[in-house]
Amino acid sequence: MNLPNKLTITRMILVPIIIIFMLPMPFLGPNGWNAFINKYGMLIALILFSVASYTDHLDGSIARRDNLVTNFGKFLDPIADKLLIISVFIAFVELGKISSWVPIIILAREFAVTGIRLLGSEQGKVIPSAMLGKIKMVVQIVAIILLMLDHILQGFFKMNGFLSFVSTLALIVTALAVLMTLLSGLDYIMKNKNLLKN
Repeated sequence: MNLPNKLTITRMILVPIIIIFMLPMPFLGPNGWNAFINKYGMLIALILFSVASYTDHLDGSIARRDNLVTNFGKFLDPIADKLLIISVFIAFVELGKISSWVPIIILAREFAVTGIRLLGSEQGKVIPSAMLGKIKMVVQIVAIILLMLDHILQGFFKMNGFLSFVSTLALIVTALAVLMTLLSGLDYIMKNKNLLKN
């Protein structure tokens, strides 16, 4: 297995670890592990999420630079991306930070795109990622980092003007991420509407 694929698998392995540090476990009670998670968990999750997000850039760059692009990598990389983004957004729903509409819309878009790709595959067509899709991914990552940062700051400091600004910015960028998700999904459908007609 080449290095880019190892990085992709590493990103997938990091997903449940990130969630473990984001969410307290109810059956463990308020003390011990959960007390640690409530105080420091999101900070660790932010570091791990940043590492996982960077591997998304790194595996693609290495694969293209060293001519290591494989069908396995093409298949696994978008799955790893979806798993990372959707899992973290769902965790934020449980924490009461965002509406459940956010992961629902992201999931709906990904199912639609995957369906179109499957149709294209049946007809022998490889459908590449569009620029809007890449921008969407970047905005989603920024939104998650801001939501994590907001959670961390609120845990350590009293609410002030700066914290209020970070909270507002996190919500605005999250809304922008949802908008980019919808636009990129619509763009994908419009560009491949012939597949749907067939």
